[in-house]
Amino acid sequence: MDIEAKAARLRAAAEAKPMRLPVNRRVDESHHVVTDDGLSVWYTIQVSPHSRIQEAIFERSDRMPEDDECQRWLELLVAGRSAGPAGLDDAPLRGLRAQP
Repeated sequence: MDIEAKAARLRAAAEAKPMRLPVNRRVDESHHVVTDDGLSVWYTIQVSPHSRIQEAIFERSDRMPEDDECQRWLELLVAGRSAGPAGLDDAPLRGLRAQP
């Protein structure tokens, strides 16, 4: 499965089953993929009466995910919106949130 197909599957799963905040905080495994080279990608949509947050988390067990690999996924997951860092520095995990 190529990156476009994986991103489309994650986006469809998040749209089909958004997290209802503050009640539903459990992330379904359908919102997760691991690429052949070991990049773990989680993508959720969180909705509340006042907001809608799209969140992508990128993780590697051996090193920090590269900016360019995260950006490629973000372009596919949050098409038509800008994305910014969620404040995680110097960790093998990187979280990014889509901005409206």
